[in-house]
Amino acid sequence: MTDSSHRLTTIASAFPSVRVLCVGDIMLDRYVYGRVNRVSPEAPVPVISIDGEQAVLGAVGNVARNVAALGGRAVIVAVVGDDDGGGEIARLIAEEGNLEGRLVTVPGRRTTIKTRYLAVRRGGQLLRADHEDTHPLEDEMVERLIDAVRASIASVDVVLLSDYSKGCLSDVVLSATIAAAREAGTPIIADPKSTDIRRFDGVDVVKPNARELEAITGIPCIEDEDAADAARMALARAEVGAVLVTRSKHGMTLVERGSEARHFRARISEVFDVSGAGDTALAVLGLARGAGAALSEATELANTACSIVVSKVGTAVVHSGELLRALQSAEFEGAEAKVSPLSEVVDAVARWRAQGAVIGFTNGCFDLIHAGHVSLLTQAKANCDRLVVGLNSDESVRRLKGDGRPINSETARAIVLASLSAVDAVVLFAEDTPMRLIEALRPDVLVKGADYGENQVVGAPLVKSYGGRVVLAELAPEHSTSRTINRIRE
Repeated sequence: MTDSSHRLTTIASAFPSVRVLCVGDIMLDRYVYGRVNRVSPEAPVPVISIDGEQAVLGAVGNVARNVAALGGRAVIVAVVGDDDGGGEIARLIAEEGNLEGRLVTVPGRRTTIKTRYLAVRRGGQLLRADHEDTHPLEDEMVERLIDAVRASIASVDVVLLSDYSKGCLSDVVLSATIAAAREAGTPIIADPKSTDIRRFDGVDVVKPNARELEAITGIPCIEDEDAADAARMALARAEVGAVLVTRSKHGMTLVERGSEARHFRARISEVFDVSGAGDTALAVLGLARGAGAALSEATELANTACSIVVSKVGTAVVHSGELLRALQSAEFEGAEAKVSPLSEVVDAVARWRAQGAVIGFTNGCFDLIHAGHVSLLTQAKANCDRLVVGLNSDESVRRLKGDGRPINSETARAIVLASLSAVDAVVLFAEDTPMRLIEALRPDVLVKGADYGENQVVGAPLVKSYGGRVVLAELAPEHSTSRTINRIRE
C-alpha cells in the first residue's frame, strides 16, 4: 500500500470518532418494484405488477445514513409534516444506528415523499410521483429550527448543509447556522441548490454538481479548465473557502481560495444510478474533515466513495468496509471482493435484481471443497443469473459437525468458494440455519441437495410464498466431506 493509500485508510478508520450535524431538507424516498408484461387497455401506459416496496431516508436523511453507514454519528435537524410520512421518517431515524433526529414538526405541512416505480426486468424507472409542500416556514418554525441547530452545535465536529429547495434552509436559517458554526469554530460544508451562491457566505466549502455550478456561473463544467474557471467565478462571487464541483463520470474538481485547481479522476467501473451520489460525497467530506483530513484528502475519499455508490440502486449508502477495500485496491475484482457482510450483499442483490437478474441462493459448510460441491454450485448457477452462497461460520460448523470441524477456517473456505466462477457473492452466518439471510435477500431460486426433501429445506415456504422456486440439485455419488476426511485419516 502506498503512503497516500495508507493515509486515506487511516482517516477512514477514524470515522467512528466523528459526530456530524446534518441540517436541511429531509424526504422519504419510496421505491416500488415490479414487472411489466403488458400495456393497459385503458390508456397507453405500462401495467406494473408490484413485487415489493422499500422506503428509505432521502436528501439530508440520506447524508446522515451515509455518515452512519461509514461508522460516524449524525444528528439530523430538519422539518417534517404532522402526517404519516413524517411519522415514518421519525421511525426510520430511530431504527437506524448512530442517528439522532431533532425534527421540527409543522402542523398541516406535507412531508416530502418521492415515489419511484421501477420495472425490474427492464432496469428502468417508469414514473416518479412527488408529494410535498415547499412554501416558506412561519417565523415560529424557523426559530424552532435555529434553536435545534444551536443546541446541537457544541457537540459536533462538523456541520453539513443539504439544500434541496424544499423550504428548510431559508436565508434566516442559513445565516444563523453559519454564524453558529463559525462562532464554535466548527467546519461547515454546504451542498447548494440555489443559483445565488452568496447565500452561503461564511461556509468553508460549497459542493455543487456540474449542472448546479453551470446554473450559478453560466459556464459548462465538462472540460477540466471550464470546471476550474466556473469554480473560480463562484469563489469571486461568494465569501467561501473552496468550491468542489462533482462532475459524475468526469470526477471532481477542487479549487481552494488562493490555490491552483485540482482534478480527481472518477474511478467508476459500473454506473447504475447516480441519485444520492452527492449525498454520499457530502457525508464523506464531512467525516474526513471532522477526522482532521486536508480538503484534498477528503475529496479523494469522497471521489472513491462515489465510485461505489453509483453502482447501487436508488438512494443508497456506502459502508465502511466497502470504502476501506476500495482504498486498498483500485480494482473491485478478485475472490476476496466477493466475500461481504450481509448489508453489502443486500445492496448487490438489489442492484442485480433491478437489472433483471434472477437471484439464486444456496448454503452449507463447504469444508474441503470437492466434486460434489462443485456440481451443486454449477446446478445452482444454471437456475439463476446471480448466485449467493451462505457459508456457516466456524462456530456454527462446530455446533453442527462436532469437535474437529471445520478442517479449514471460515476465511479460507470463503475465499475458495469465491474463487469459483459459479459464485457471485459469499456471506457468512453464525446461526444454525440461513433463515436470516433468506429473509433479507428474498432469493428467486433456493437450491439445496436432493438428499433433502422440499419440506426439509430451510426457507422453502417463504420463498414459495412470494413466487420463488425451490430446486433440489442432484448429488454427485461417492462425494462428501466426511468421507474425504475419513479416507485421509485411514
